[in-house]
Amino acid sequence: MLKSSDDPVASEDWKGLKEIDRAIAENRLTAYKWKKTWADPWGRAAMVTVFTLLTAYVIFVIINDLIL
Repeated sequence: MLKSSDDPVASEDWKGLKEIDRAIAENRLTAYKWKKTWADPWGRAAMVTVFTLLTAYVIFVIINDLIL
């Protein structure tokens, strides 16, 4: 039987589900922000620049540590 929402024991029973619901909501918000940024020309340029710089840095570190 379901308990009323003002019962403190009921909130403990559903704590895990509330965390899952919150994670799903945050993921949707994050996905929306990425899509919105990708649709904006300046945002797309910034994302491409940042990811290019990060990739170049990772390649530099790998070459510097393993080869040189």
